[in-house]
Amino acid sequence: MIIGICAVLWMMSKQFDLAELSKLDKSGPTIFWIIMAIIMYALRHLFYSWRLRILTDKAFTWLKSMELIVIWEFSSAVSPTSVGGAGVAFFLLSKEKLSGAKVISVVLYSMVIDTVFLILSLITFYIVLGPIMIRPGMNVFSDIDGYGITFLTVMLFMTTYGAIFYYGLFINPRSIKRLLIIISRIPLLKKFRNDLRETAYDVITTSKDMKQKTPAFHIKVFLSTAGAWIVRFFAINCLILALVAGADLNLWDHVIILARGMAMHTITAFSPTPGAAGIAEFLFGGFYSDYIPVGIAVLIALIWRLISYYTYLIAGAIIIPVWFRQVSLNKKQIK
Repeated sequence: MIIGICAVLWMMSKQFDLAELSKLDKSGPTIFWIIMAIIMYALRHLFYSWRLRILTDKAFTWLKSMELIVIWEFSSAVSPTSVGGAGVAFFLLSKEKLSGAKVISVVLYSMVIDTVFLILSLITFYIVLGPIMIRPGMNVFSDIDGYGITFLTVMLFMTTYGAIFYYGLFINPRSIKRLLIIISRIPLLKKFRNDLRETAYDVITTSKDMKQKTPAFHIKVFLSTAGAWIVRFFAINCLILALVAGADLNLWDHVIILARGMAMHTITAFSPTPGAAGIAEFLFGGFYSDYIPVGIAVLIALIWRLISYYTYLIAGAIIIPVWFRQVSLNKKQIK
């Protein structure tokens, strides 16, 4: 939070234009589109909660799923984006009376389907829009600069590890099992040997379970994932309509803005800062410079991060202590 706030304050001192702020329309449409941006993130939360219910075979109620997604997103917000919240997701789901195999299936399948949707979307956007979907000014492939190279490199890396997880989960789980068994023999990991070997066998169980799922199951998971990603970045479209005076976006513009959001997310996917704090705010104005005036870009970035990032930090700080208390009480009752 401190990193993000400092970055925003520094950029505001360098770029913020009070004259642009005075031009903002304070009428109903502005308020409407800001509320719509907030609704987009509420919908994203519901989509992820729906996916969690599907993947756990409705082991959780809607309310419980929404609580767990807050904790999951909080862990992503306080972890470097290169690490993400997967580790915490394993931990929190294991405390909710799910079997080891079910926990592995939920987390790994979530990682696989997120990667699959993102990669397919980026490829589709690139085919339809061309390099302009990465950053303004990139009209042909030869215009790709450092950002474009970073985007393509990260995308290649994401495709690789997504393919590895898919291969291990759906095609050859025994390869993952053998790898985990080998890792468990490392002397330094002696303390975790039993857990690693148990996980190795859980991977086999998980793979068998996933292969038995109906096509309807996988379609629902994909639709919930697609919905979560689309509304996440469409919130930026709403903020542009709300805060950029005279913004008149056609369908093509909306598609470009949506694609840019995914491209920006890809570039920041391996940020060393928690939740890409500071980096996302810094990059925001450049990615939308053809739609957002320089003087107001920082303001829109700040509102966007308040909705998408700081909300989960605050909600997580409130919910996590309550959740830990519930887990502790459940343990005592079992004893």
